[in-house]
Amino acid sequence: MKLIVQAARRMFAVLDWPLLILLVVMALVGMATMHSAVGNTDWRFADQLRNFLLAFAAMWFVALLRPAWIMRAAPLFYVLGVGLLVAVMLFGETSKGATRWLNLGITRIQPSEMMKIAVPLMLAWYFQRQSANRFRVLDFLVAGVLLAVPAGLIIDQPDLGTALLVLASGFCVIYFAGLSFKLLIPAVLAVTLALGTLVAYEDQICQPEVDWVVLHDYQKYRVCVLLNPGSDPLGKGFHTIQSMIAVGSGGLYGKGYMQGTQTHLDFIPERTTDFIFAVYAEEFGLYGGVVLLILYMLLVLRGLTITVRAPTQFGRLLAGAMSMMMFVYVFVNIGMVTGVLPVVGVPLPFMSYGGTALMTLGVACGLLMSIGAQPPRPDG
Repeated sequence: MKLIVQAARRMFAVLDWPLLILLVVMALVGMATMHSAVGNTDWRFADQLRNFLLAFAAMWFVALLRPAWIMRAAPLFYVLGVGLLVAVMLFGETSKGATRWLNLGITRIQPSEMMKIAVPLMLAWYFQRQSANRFRVLDFLVAGVLLAVPAGLIIDQPDLGTALLVLASGFCVIYFAGLSFKLLIPAVLAVTLALGTLVAYEDQICQPEVDWVVLHDYQKYRVCVLLNPGSDPLGKGFHTIQSMIAVGSGGLYGKGYMQGTQTHLDFIPERTTDFIFAVYAEEFGLYGGVVLLILYMLLVLRGLTITVRAPTQFGRLLAGAMSMMMFVYVFVNIGMVTGVLPVVGVPLPFMSYGGTALMTLGVACGLLMSIGAQPPRPDG
């Protein structure tokens, strides 16, 4: 009996209650918004409820694992993920012009999703192994290769949204490990120059006959539509225009729950997935949007608090990457819904429909709880 009680205490001791409460609130908001988007009789509502339960179960399971065990498994997890990406390139199923899925007979999997976790895990493991010495430029170059290989394979599928999240989570590990900001200045200047050139010569660069080489045609048109949505209002610009109308029509207070006309008259495309924030903003307005952003901010801040208190280099780097990955999710999704960023297919955490993304977020939160359950550093 005593062993059972001790095991039960251990199971609940790993839960980070501030983080868990925030996640439960986010789940309730997400399910309420999904109910408005599709109704409780739609199969997606029940499916999303199941997805949340599975994501919370995955979170709890990962939280029970000790960071030392997780660290030992990191290289294997990374190699498995890269191997599956190569298998997708060779044998993957193609749908809507993209080859992202691998058919295992009994089910299909999307290996790129697991790399959102596997890449920061591998990089945190690598820097933990090198932490006995001062990090050299070579160490950051090796880390860059470890990041570039899976990111390149994902971009080739093509899946720019997932590649962006993999790059963001991996880059956070490298930056938190001590990468000098001075080394980023050339990249920042190059991006700024490219954006300036794109805006200045948009009419010429966005012509159909112009090949961007590094981007697929559909990615090129997404960027061009961002600069001028009215150039194709009933085609490639439709998503952006309708979502911006929905967000703007919500005003300060919103139209009220279940009263969104853009939503219920089917003007918002992909309203249960990438554009669910437009549904929320139309019904709850600017004030409701601010409340949602505060919830996300608290979620990220809780993750960063765990990061600061982590007792090991591995824990700090991994927790920081998981926290910033959620920030990038929110920033990119809301940016593309409001017309600030191009549409790249990034879901809104704990709001958008989809089991794979929710499972990834559940594992990320489980990693935060596992790290947070360890005794903090003496100076933390």
